[in-house]
Amino acid sequence: MWKGSSLKMKTDDMASSVLSSDFKELGEAAKRLADHVIKLGGTGGFFTSTLAWIASFAAIYLLILDKTNWRTKILTALLVPYIFLTLPSIIFDILRGEIGKWIAFVAVIMRLFFPQNIKSYLEMPGAMILICVVAPSLVSDFIRDSWIGVAICLGIGCYLLQEHIRASGGFRNSFTKSNGISNSVGIVLLVVYPVWALLFILF
Repeated sequence: MWKGSSLKMKTDDMASSVLSSDFKELGEAAKRLADHVIKLGGTGGFFTSTLAWIASFAAIYLLILDKTNWRTKILTALLVPYIFLTLPSIIFDILRGEIGKWIAFVAVIMRLFFPQNIKSYLEMPGAMILICVVAPSLVSDFIRDSWIGVAICLGIGCYLLQEHIRASGGFRNSFTKSNGISNSVGIVLLVVYPVWALLFILF
């Protein structure tokens, strides 16, 4: 009787020890997984998304600036596809939905029947909303979320940067003139995001 009871206690202790060891291993595995998620998603992914937000709003800022006091000869219409490709998903989905359709509908009606009331600085934003609404799924779903869209953004950013430097009379002038610093910083942000995103995708 005593032997049976002792054997049962030993068996229970062994089972408890095995379970404890298993739970410990599971805990360590969960901890390693969390560390990897933080490193891969929390650092790289979050930072990439943040840069995309910053680059998108920098492009919007440059677009507004171009229609107010920048007045450059650079092909700033390229900012429209750049914004389209980097616009945060939450805003893009709103513009692609019913709200965007109504805005595009009103913009087209105004353009057709009341062209004299359409200000020149509203043409680019109107074009951007129209692109968001009518873009086919291949562009809005695939290219926007792939390395192709990032590569297009990089090409646009590099072109605008070199044209801005040329128009400013050199690299130093583009960052030393008081009225050109904000423009230069904005354009540099257009380049920084796709460079980082491509590196993150490739490596």
